Amino acid sequence: MPLEKSEKIWMDGELVDWDDARIHILTHTLHYGCGVFEGIRAYATAQGPAVFRLTDHVTRLFNSARIFMIDVPFTPEQLVAATKETVRVNGLDSCYIRPIVYLGYGEMGLNPLPCPVNVSIAVWRWGSYLGDEGIANGVRMKISSWQRHDPNAMPPAAKGTGMYLNSSMAKVEALKGGYDEAILLSPQGYVSECTGENLFVVRDGRIVTPPSSAGALEGITQSSVMTIARDLGYDVEVGNILRSDLYTADEAFLSGTAAEVVPIRSVDDREIGRPGPITRSIQEVFFAAVRGEVDQYKDWLELVNA
Repeated sequence: MPLEKSEKIWMDGELVDWDDARIHILTHTLHYGCGVFEGIRAYATAQGPAVFRLTDHVTRLFNSARIFMIDVPFTPEQLVAATKETVRVNGLDSCYIRPIVYLGYGEMGLNPLPCPVNVSIAVWRWGSYLGDEGIANGVRMKISSWQRHDPNAMPPAAKGTGMYLNSSMAKVEALKGGYDEAILLSPQGYVSECTGENLFVVRDGRIVTPPSSAGALEGITQSSVMTIARDLGYDVEVGNILRSDLYTADEAFLSGTAAEVVPIRSVDDREIGRPGPITRSIQEVFFAAVRGEVDQYKDWLELVNA
């Protein structure tokens, strides 16, 4: 999706003009993909813009950095405050937020430990990642020929920059084939996740989502969806899913910060059908929650102007 410019980007403690947010061509992460990031959204609420589960996202950012042995030169509290400041100075009531921790200029080679560590936070207006049509009527999915990483090859608990080449290959393959999104399988043949989203299958009223041992990221939107589903009275479990389980599902949907909650209409040309009642009920509560309209989930929102 194309970018819509904002005014300022936060870089290592300073707000710089969007067009001046530049790095050196020999920045280490640009060559070797050793960096970590998050995708976060802020939503318009009656109390002003609010960031959805901001502290949880920043905590996961630091956990990702720890896995890659990257020492972040700021505290989590500083990055929470910086995120709110960046949204505020750009005057956005709703936006996508991209904090990134990357290894900067000064070292080259496969040993990242001596590299300087830089942090930036960018925010911009961004609509529905898989489109309004997808949210309303569902998306067409394809099982990718590309496997998700083995957990001992790439750590699924981390959001590492270079790891997403795997997702890009699967995404391009799906788009070239006329589909909206791809689903990756683990090396053991179980369903892992989509290119940037977690996946849920509904069968006989029970909701199942794949475990991290299948290569799935422990998603923050995923955990929110699981909470909502349980509060609505549905049985939810984390467990292995076979490819054929997707073909015979009563309902299926995906979740992620960028995508939000999107029904799955078909997988490999096997029709699941229009969004079902369980998917719709979870969608409705989720979108109300992020707008601050559900009291029991208001602690998920951190007001920018508080």
